[in-house]
Amino acid sequence: MAALFAACLSGAQTINEISADPPPAAPLPDASEPAAKSDISYPDAVVLGIVEGLTEYLPVSSTGHLIIANAFLGLDSREPLFDADGNPVLNGRCEPVTLKAAADAYAVVIQLGAIAAVAFVYWEWLVKMFFGLLGCNPEGLRLLRNIMAAFAPAAAAGLLLGEFIESALFGVVPVIAALFFGALLMLWTQRRYASAHASPHSPRTRLENMRARSALLIGILQCVAMWPGTSRSMMTIVGGYAVGLRPADSARFSFLLGLVTLSAASAYKILKDGDALLRAVSSGPLLLGMAVAFAAAAVSVRWLVEFLTRRGLAPFAYYRIALALILGALAYFNFI
Repeated sequence: MAALFAACLSGAQTINEISADPPPAAPLPDASEPAAKSDISYPDAVVLGIVEGLTEYLPVSSTGHLIIANAFLGLDSREPLFDADGNPVLNGRCEPVTLKAAADAYAVVIQLGAIAAVAFVYWEWLVKMFFGLLGCNPEGLRLLRNIMAAFAPAAAAGLLLGEFIESALFGVVPVIAALFFGALLMLWTQRRYASAHASPHSPRTRLENMRARSALLIGILQCVAMWPGTSRSMMTIVGGYAVGLRPADSARFSFLLGLVTLSAASAYKILKDGDALLRAVSSGPLLLGMAVAFAAAAVSVRWLVEFLTRRGLAPFAYYRIALALILGALAYFNFI
C-alpha cells in the first residue's frame, strides 16, 4: 500500500514538473461551515451507548434508532477516513472506510455492553443451561436446544445477506418504513393474542417446555429483523406470542436468544472490520459506549418483562407509529 501511494505521488510530481502552468491553488475552507467530523467523540459515545442500551431489547429497533442518532450527530458522512499517518483507513476488503461505515460498525460492537447486561441479569438461566449441557438439568438442556434452533436461521441469513443489507438498507427511509409496518404487525399480534387468551385458564406454553419447532419459527421471524428498523426484539417477542408463550416468557426468550445472536454478530463484525474500526475510532469512546450500553440495557431488560405483562405490545406500537411520522416529516423537509 505504501508503494502504491509512493507511485501515485511520484506520478503527480512528474506531471506537475512538465506542466507549463502552475497547478491551481486549493480552495480555502469556508470558515462559516463547521468542520466535518472525523471520529466518534466522547459525547457521541454517551448518546449512542444510551440509545443502544435502552432500545436493544425493547421492541422499537436499536439499529433504527442508532441510524437516526448517527444522522443527528453528523456521523453519517460518506467521506473516507484517514489514520494518524494520513493514509486512508481500509477495511478487510481493501475498501476505504467512511465515517458512516465506522459508526455502523461501532453500533454493532457496543452491543457487547448490552450483551453483558443480559448475562449479568439472567446469570441463573445461563447456569441452568450449562448444567443442562452437562446432563444435570433437562429443562436447561431443552432451553439451550431451543435457543440454538432459533439462532440457526439468523446465522445463515446473516452470512448470505449481511453485506447487501448494510449497503442497501442502512438508511433513514428504510428505517421509517420498518418502524411503521412493524407497529401494525405488533397491534395485530397483540389483538390476536388477547383474543386467544381471553380466559385466565387458556393454555400457555412454559419457556422451558417449548418445542424445537416453535423455537425454529421464532428464529425464522428473527431473520425479518435484519431489515433495520424492524427490531430483533420485536420479531422474537411476536414469535413468542405466536407459539403461545406468556408475554414475560416471550421477553425472556428474546433476551436469551439475543445473547447468542448479538454475540455472534459482534464477533463477526470485530473479526471482519475490527482492525479498521480501531484505526478509525478512538478506543476511549469505544469503551465508554460499551459501558453506557451495559448500564442502560440492565435497566431496560428488568423493566420490560413487567411492562409487557401489564400493558402488552400496543404502547410500543403507538410509539413506533409516532416516531415514523415524525421522522417522515423531518426527512421530507431535509432535516435528516
